[in-house]
Amino acid sequence: MTIELTAEQRCAAVDEAITSRMSTRAFLPTPVPRETLTHLLDVARRAPSGTNTQPWRVYVLQGASRDALVDKVVAAHDALRANPALAAEHAEAYDYYPTQWVSPYIDRRRENGWGLYGLLGIGKADKDKMHAQQQRNFRFFDAPVGLMFTIDKVMGRGSLVDCGMFLQNIMVAARGHGLHTCPQAAWNGFHKLILPHIGAGESEMLVCGMSLGYADTREVVNTFHTPREPVENFTRWLD
Repeated sequence: MTIELTAEQRCAAVDEAITSRMSTRAFLPTPVPRETLTHLLDVARRAPSGTNTQPWRVYVLQGASRDALVDKVVAAHDALRANPALAAEHAEAYDYYPTQWVSPYIDRRRENGWGLYGLLGIGKADKDKMHAQQQRNFRFFDAPVGLMFTIDKVMGRGSLVDCGMFLQNIMVAARGHGLHTCPQAAWNGFHKLILPHIGAGESEMLVCGMSLGYADTREVVNTFHTPREPVENFTRWLD
């Protein structure tokens, strides 16, 4: 039986899916059915891309493949902390963040970082706790599903925009199934470990990773919601 929604109900459902999306940092171990994951990707593939190039590629990690990648990257992250000189081996394939930060972006970054750490009781001098929290990224925040996204190196910067719209489609569609996500650029520095593990070709570049699963609502970290600038701060109306 098909239930016909009113225009108002459709608007409300779409708005709710977008506004309830958040970067979830604690997940339940509850498995996500493959049929659900396939459906999300099927919906997300309707994302726009320049001249319909559809540059995205997706690698879905579950079970043993997920756990093995976690072990590899966690070990590399620990080694990097012990020997910062290894940073040269873990350079990102593209500049996600600027080389020089300026306001207001650095201010928002700091607000985000210290807001999260403050909620978790991590002080500026708590280097061990900071490292442990950073490493939660490389455990997919305990989500049962990890996604890795790549594009072909031959593609231009515009393909990163295309891939971003594809990622957003996945995250919004996930909300319709009661799932949460966390897009993660943190993985990018370990692309030399990740790409061979997932079987990516030499022509591919890692764009980012993503955790996906059911949120653990008992964890205080999932009460952290980042602020957003009001519309008037980033919009100029030209009549």
